[in-house]
Amino acid sequence: MSPVLLAQTLKVSSPNGKLVLTVNDDAIPNYRVDLNNETAIDTSRLGLRFKKAAELGDGFTIKSSSTASSDTTWQQPWGERKNIRDNHNELLVTFTTQRNSANTFNVRFKVFNDGVGFRYEVPKQAGLAGDIEITNEMTEFAIEEAEKSTAWWIPSRGWNRYEYLYQTTKFTEIDRVHTPFTFKLDNGTHISIHEAALVDYAGMTLQQMRGGVLKADLTPWSDGILVKKKANFTTPWRTIQISENAVGLLNSNLILNLNEPSKLADTSWIEPGKYVGIWWGMHIAENTWGSGDKHGATTSETKRYMDFAAKYGFDGVLVEGWNIGWDGDWYNNGDVFNFSKAYDDFDIKSITEHGLAKGVRLIGHHETSGNVTNYRQQMDDAFALYKKHGVRQVKTGYVADGGKIKRIDEQGIVRYEWHDGQFMVNEYLHNITLAAKYNISINTHEPIKDTGLRRTYPNWISREGARGQEYNAWGSPPNTPEHTTILPFTRMLSGPMDFTPGTFDMGFKGLGADTDRPQTTLAKQLALYVVIYSPIQMASDLPRNYEANLPAFQFILDVPTDWQESKAIAGEVGKYVAFARQERDGNDWFLGALTNEEARDIELPLTFLDKSKRYQAQIYRDGEKANWIDNPYDMIIEQKNVTASDTLTIPLATSGGVAIRFKAL
Repeated sequence: MSPVLLAQTLKVSSPNGKLVLTVNDDAIPNYRVDLNNETAIDTSRLGLRFKKAAELGDGFTIKSSSTASSDTTWQQPWGERKNIRDNHNELLVTFTTQRNSANTFNVRFKVFNDGVGFRYEVPKQAGLAGDIEITNEMTEFAIEEAEKSTAWWIPSRGWNRYEYLYQTTKFTEIDRVHTPFTFKLDNGTHISIHEAALVDYAGMTLQQMRGGVLKADLTPWSDGILVKKKANFTTPWRTIQISENAVGLLNSNLILNLNEPSKLADTSWIEPGKYVGIWWGMHIAENTWGSGDKHGATTSETKRYMDFAAKYGFDGVLVEGWNIGWDGDWYNNGDVFNFSKAYDDFDIKSITEHGLAKGVRLIGHHETSGNVTNYRQQMDDAFALYKKHGVRQVKTGYVADGGKIKRIDEQGIVRYEWHDGQFMVNEYLHNITLAAKYNISINTHEPIKDTGLRRTYPNWISREGARGQEYNAWGSPPNTPEHTTILPFTRMLSGPMDFTPGTFDMGFKGLGADTDRPQTTLAKQLALYVVIYSPIQMASDLPRNYEANLPAFQFILDVPTDWQESKAIAGEVGKYVAFARQERDGNDWFLGALTNEEARDIELPLTFLDKSKRYQAQIYRDGEKANWIDNPYDMIIEQKNVTASDTLTIPLATSGGVAIRFKAL
C-alpha cells in the first residue's frame, strides 16, 4: 500500500490576534483568512501556470516553513502621515512536488492588523531556468455567502481604462473588475482586494468565477502571454485589506508597508504644494489646446496665471497645449507630438524666468496620446529642456483607449498594448526613474493604478486613475453626487489622486440636474481638498472665479497638501465620509466631510485634536437653503472656539460638504 500523506495546516495571526491566516495543502495549496473567528476569505487556491513548464500548484504539498515578526516605524518624505508603523507577522511556506522540473515555489505571507499580503517567490530550477512565460495565475479569493455581500466596482479591460462611474451592486453581479475592489460582507466586515509593489508584472484584475470565487485575471501582452520573466522571480503582493467597518479601510498603511524603501538617496527636491493651470478653460471650451485665436498656452496667458499664482501663494502653473502636436485630432496625434519644440506663441525661457522671479515654477506637460515609443525616443531631451528652465514637476498623459497603447517593437512592427499590461507597467516606471535623474517629479494621468510605489520612488507624486473633475465639464453624465463618497473607499486606497478640485462656477452651462457641471455644492468642493488626498492639489477653476469669491477661496489658500497625520473619523461607502488631517510639522488640523445626494447631519467628535490646546474652528459649511441642483453657492463661513472634548454637529446639504480649519490658539 502507498503511504497516506496527511494534509498539513499552518497558521499565523496578526499582531493583535484578530486576523488569522491559515495555509493548507489539502489537494492543492490554499489559504484562508478569518477575522474575529469569522470567515473573511474562505479557502482559496494558490498557483501559477506557464507556457513551457508544468503548473506550480496542483499536487504540491508543504515541505517547510518559517516565521518572523516585525515592528518598526519608517518616515515618508511626504504623505498623508509622516510616520508609518510596520507591524506584522510573517509566514514563508515552501511547496514542493515529486517530479524533476518545476517542482518548488514559495509563498510569503505578511499578516498585519489591517489585512494580509502575500506573493509568490519562484527560485531558479529545472524547467524554470531561462525565459519564463506565465499563462495563468491561479490565485483565488473565495467569498462565503457572496450573494449577501455588497460590492463597489468599475469594470476592467474596457476602453475607458479606470475612468468609470462606480457601480453599487450585489457581489454576485460583478464580472471582471479593477482593483482596489471593495465589498462588504453580510456581517459588516469590509474588505478591499488590491496589489502592492507592481513592478515588471501584469496588472491584476479580478474575474468572478462560480460560487463567489474571485480569480486573479492578469492583463495580457499583445501576443496573449500574461507575464514574461527571467528565472528566480517574485510577483507583486496580493493584498487583502480587512476591517470591521468602512472607516477602518481608510486608515490602513498595508499597501505602503509592502513596498520597498526609497531608492532615491536625496528627496529634498520633491516638493508638495498647490498649483493653478491653463487647463479648465480648454475643458469648458473657452480656450483650445491647439494653436489659433483661442490658444490657451501662450506666453502672455501663462505669465498672467503666474502673476495670479504669486499673488495668492501657489507654487506652480500647469500649462497644457504648449508643444507641437496639438493641432487637429490630438487624441490620435501620438506620432507627431514634439516634446521639446513649442508653438511660436509660447516662449518657455521668458515664461520660466518671469515665474522664478516671482517664486512660481512652470509645471510641465507631456501628452503622448498613447504613442509611447515616440515619447521614449524624446524623453531624455524633454526632461533636459525642463530641467534647464527650472521645471520640477511634469504631468504626463497617456490618452488612448484601453488596449490601444502604441509601441514599435525591435523588428519595427507596431504593437498595441493595455495600459495595465506588463509592458506599460515597465514603461511608466521607466518614465519615473528617468525623471528622477533630472530631479523631476511625475504626476501621471491615464496611469497604471497605484500600488504604493511612491514609497520606493517618491518622485511619483500623484496620478489620476479615476474620473476626475474634467468629467464635470463634458462627462455626459458628469460625476454623480455619490462619486466622491465612493472614491475614498476604492480608488483612494491605492494612493494619491490628482482629482483637481476647486470649481467655484457651477453654472458655466447653467444649473440644473441634467447639465454637464459639478453636481456638488461649493462647500463640498472645499471639502474635497481634505477628503481626496494628494501631495499636489490644483485650484482648477479660472482665476476670475476665485477672485469673485475670496472668502471661500481662503480655505484653498490655507489648506496644506502635506500632512503629519491623517485620520478617517466617519463614513459609509457611497454615503458620506469625513477626514481630519494635521499639517506636517505644525499644530493646525483640517477637516473635510461630504455626502452623496442625501442631505444629512453629521456628528464630528474632535478627539483627534491635541487635548492640551484650544483651537479656533474656521468653518465653511452649506447654508440652510443649499442644494447641489439649483442653489450650490449658499454657504456659511463662521468661527467658534473648540477643544478636543467638543463634538460638532454639521448639516450637509444634498451633495454637500464642510471644510474646517482648526487653528491652534
